Amino acid sequence: MMKKININGFLFLTFLTFILGVNSAFAYPWINDLRTLFISNKAIIYTINIRSFGAEDKNNNDIIEPWLGDIPGTFVNAQKRLDDIVETGANTIYLLPITKVGKLKALGTSGSLYAMDSFNEINPQLDDKNDSKSVFAEAKSFIQAAHKKKLRVILDMPSCGSYDMSLEKPELFIKDKHGHTVYPADWTDVRLFKTVNSDGSLNKDVLDNYKKFADMALALGADGIRADVAAIKPYEFWKEFISYVRKSDPQFLFLAEASPDWSNPAENYVTYTSTEDLLKAGFDGHYGSWSNFKKITKASDFHKKVAADKKLSDKFDGQKTTIASFATHDQQSPLITGGENYWEMVLWLNATLPLNSYFLDGFTTGDTYIYKYENQKANKTFTDDDQYFVHRGKMDIFNASKRPGGGKEDLKTKYLTALKFKYWAKSILIDGKYIPLKTGNQSVFAYARTNGTDSVVVIGNLDAKNEISTNVYIPKLKATSFVSPMRMGEPPETKNGKLAVKLAPGEIQVFMLSKVQVK
Repeated sequence: MMKKININGFLFLTFLTFILGVNSAFAYPWINDLRTLFISNKAIIYTINIRSFGAEDKNNNDIIEPWLGDIPGTFVNAQKRLDDIVETGANTIYLLPITKVGKLKALGTSGSLYAMDSFNEINPQLDDKNDSKSVFAEAKSFIQAAHKKKLRVILDMPSCGSYDMSLEKPELFIKDKHGHTVYPADWTDVRLFKTVNSDGSLNKDVLDNYKKFADMALALGADGIRADVAAIKPYEFWKEFISYVRKSDPQFLFLAEASPDWSNPAENYVTYTSTEDLLKAGFDGHYGSWSNFKKITKASDFHKKVAADKKLSDKFDGQKTTIASFATHDQQSPLITGGENYWEMVLWLNATLPLNSYFLDGFTTGDTYIYKYENQKANKTFTDDDQYFVHRGKMDIFNASKRPGGGKEDLKTKYLTALKFKYWAKSILIDGKYIPLKTGNQSVFAYARTNGTDSVVVIGNLDAKNEISTNVYIPKLKATSFVSPMRMGEPPETKNGKLAVKLAPGEIQVFMLSKVQVK
């Protein structure tokens, strides 16, 4: 029979102890440690959109209409909600773009957050009109308040300029054979920067303007940058840009939105820098290959993803790593993608894989990002688009939207349990080895995270339609071994050398093994 241990009584205490332990060395004024934290896979990243994070939708129609009494999201009211982020167990905030946005050829009524209209001006939409401080001062105050709560802050740096900017500063942009500025893929509201001149040299004008963004980030007190679509700029650009910033702050984090599996969205106009070359240029991390996780159907392919990330990290002596890119703002809500079982699988993979955890605002309470107003005609607009354009099932980055939520408190409880477990088992889940385990069914993956004496075993059913009963082979396992369930449906049967498990469609199970050496 399987033996059990109840650790729930002290999970919360150890959860708080870990948070305080990680940050106890820091007092204010703040000392940035984000690069070290990230490389060690200890970052718990929580992504927010300031335009919606502190917003109040008083008439409950999902859109923020200040002329009807709604309260827009600002740095001031976002600051009031910092404790909500602390309660999630996060230690790092990732801010979706905060720069001024374009109004022409726009997507949505407020302008896409990625249609950057200035390198160093903060979006005036994020200003609290009742606060006497400038929006820059409000943003700086927000970051200072985050630091006082031991939260690091990453800024998102857009890869392209707005159409408006391309009219004002055409010399910064690529032109096609007809002399028109170029947009990548279907991003009709932005234009590609010309980072390389016709003779192959770097375009100093573009580089110097991006340095203005870096100067702004440093002046605000930010701890890192996430570079949007990093691969469409060359190695030489990033090498100089990252070196420029690191002269001011050696601990400044650089995270590339890049994956070895992705293709060039601006083909025929820019070269595509490999993920490995981005890391050589100075980036500390990348997105790995988890954005296409839903397409993985075989355990062997699952383990190849982990192995590929490790192989790339090993090329840099373990000084480069990844994030859990299962559910970013570019992807549909896990609840739409695969329901609550898929949501739980994403949660526990965040907690147990060798990477930095990443959560989008609204994930913890099950937001589907389905908006009542989507694609309807707007009464008022800030841009030249009078439609509430959205990407269905994805966080709205085009309009002034309600605060992300979902209201599923049962999911929040499950989220906190997983994060508390990650903190409690940190010597295994952060410092331990990753060991693939054989299973009796190709649709079931299994792996162990082990520190030599204790192990966490994770088992997942990649088949979203069928229940599967199978064996997970653990050679040193005894019928009398100490096995404690952390997350499961039906209890497994413990036998010599294997766990006999039964998994619902898309289910993930997590166990602790004590004094069982997994090799």
